[in-house]
Amino acid sequence: MIRSWLPERKSADEEFEEREPREPGELVAGLDIGTTKVCAMIGEVFDDRIEIIGVGTAASSGMKKGVVVNIESTVRSIRQAVETASDMAGCDIENVYVGIAGNHIKGFNSPGIIAINNQEIRERDIEAVIQAAQTVKISDNQQIVHVLPQEYMVDDHTGIQNPLGMTGVRLVTNVHIVTADVTALHNVVTSCNRAGLGVAEIVLESVASSLTVLGKDEMELGVALIDIGGGTTDLAIFCNGTIKHTWELPLGGNNLTSDLSVGLRTPLQEAEELKYLYGGALSSMIKDNHIIEVPTVGDRKPRKVSQRVMVEILEARIEEILQMVNKNISVSGYRNRINAGIVITGGTALLANIVEMAEQVFDLPVRIGYPTGVGGRIEDIQSPRCTTGVGLVMYGSKMKSYAPKERVGIVGRVKDWLRSIV
Repeated sequence: MIRSWLPERKSADEEFEEREPREPGELVAGLDIGTTKVCAMIGEVFDDRIEIIGVGTAASSGMKKGVVVNIESTVRSIRQAVETASDMAGCDIENVYVGIAGNHIKGFNSPGIIAINNQEIRERDIEAVIQAAQTVKISDNQQIVHVLPQEYMVDDHTGIQNPLGMTGVRLVTNVHIVTADVTALHNVVTSCNRAGLGVAEIVLESVASSLTVLGKDEMELGVALIDIGGGTTDLAIFCNGTIKHTWELPLGGNNLTSDLSVGLRTPLQEAEELKYLYGGALSSMIKDNHIIEVPTVGDRKPRKVSQRVMVEILEARIEEILQMVNKNISVSGYRNRINAGIVITGGTALLANIVEMAEQVFDLPVRIGYPTGVGGRIEDIQSPRCTTGVGLVMYGSKMKSYAPKERVGIVGRVKDWLRSIV
């Protein structure tokens, strides 16, 4: 049995499918707990649209490379972001869909097969074959977060998206399973609970982001989504309309800032500002005579430094990150199926000339991914930094609401799990 303190999910084959219609105007909240910022997003879900009505951000000081390292600091950041979003939306939220990332995330594909003996395939058969695909050995410190069906096969017929009602001898499926470290999940849920929030579901950030930045045609043709956040870089590859591969790299925008801080001998906060004011991914695009002032530590006067020198520091690190992603794409076996190119999102996607750099590295067309598919406060979310938050709201809009009668917290959930296996 899989250990879980999260709410029990319905059949995994409907992970990306529309669930039963939601009530018009139902509120859904997403919470992106990142390494550099916490972003809370509140959406109002109608039958035909989603409107973002509340956005709140706060500096994150309790996370490192996607993992909680200080619960109290994380709780303060969550409260601040949620309060801002709630004030903007004019409502309170109780449950959130929470994004997760980090090097502890593992993704792999697994097959499942059951006999159906020339019977018509029913919903319970689909659930049974997905359950069969989950019967794989995973580490004791890992817990399943997602089971995402890729395709079904009925006898010799392959590439089936929904086998319901078909007849055959055997039903086969391939699923993509995502697992996360149990302790990391525990700390995320605990942080949310202490901030006064229930966790509707933990969602892989790249899965959430894909819902708002990728088009159906891209996912059919084959596309790689690269989400470069503060502490991690997330890769997700889609083709034939389903997810095929996921990978996490424990490097991100914070590494660029740290390199600048060391290379220019300036405080981290100043390095972060310089990165977004004058940074870039290609030093060849910068004029040699462009000089910038760099603040120094202590009472020393600012130094004058060539912008090109600064960009050379950033160029080396962003090229390293993209080259490591490129290597993993090759190892995945899906390089030849990425026909729609690369989509880069996350805060580091705002770095000047990153598209040109990425096209050199991947030898594929590249674009920047911005949130789409929602209305409302567009001016507050039109940035690659907001893709995960918007994606979490869209993910939640496709799921049934989870609204427990009482918030039992992490201890209560563990007790419920223990009772379920006795």
